[in-house]
Amino acid sequence: MENSKLDVDRRRRRQRRIQIIIIYIAIAVGLAWFFESQATTTVIFVRHAEQALTPVNNPGLSEAGKKRSIELARQLVDADVVAGVDAIYSTPYQYTEDTARPSAIALGIPITLYDVSNTDLIMDDIVKVHKGKIILVVGHSDTVPMMIGNMGASKNVPVINNGEYDNIYVVSIPWFGKTKTIRLRYGTPFIPNF
Repeated sequence: MENSKLDVDRRRRRQRRIQIIIIYIAIAVGLAWFFESQATTTVIFVRHAEQALTPVNNPGLSEAGKKRSIELARQLVDADVVAGVDAIYSTPYQYTEDTARPSAIALGIPITLYDVSNTDLIMDDIVKVHKGKIILVVGHSDTVPMMIGNMGASKNVPVINNGEYDNIYVVSIPWFGKTKTIRLRYGTPFIPNF
């Protein structure tokens, strides 16, 4: 009788341990999912590369611009050691698409076109759709600083000068905390005329 009571007690303790282990595993999986879903979103902004002079209404890239777009792809292929860039956005102009194309080919992802006249809406959409991802946005000298400022990042992004094509702005949007902006340079450096 005592043996059977001990066996029943042992089974109950074993079941209780298994239940506790299952509860801990469920909590761990839930926390892992929560923190992964709340990960930092990184948006990389660049101005399009140097334009060709012709055709006048929708030019492609000049030779310098083609070299810069290839250098951009080289920089972005290994941007994240785990996954890399997850999405590429560009305005529907030939020179912006041509700037993004080498990166899209190197990374094997499509270019998504966005309306340059509605940058607020597209930035909200990008951050929602690609939460926790790395996104490249190819824009223009007048829209890139504005988009960065509208994301809650620095409102003090310097004006991008007419011949200045070498800026890469990396905006990190954490799930909790302050959005940060880093400016880097790539390709042939911009030398201002004083």
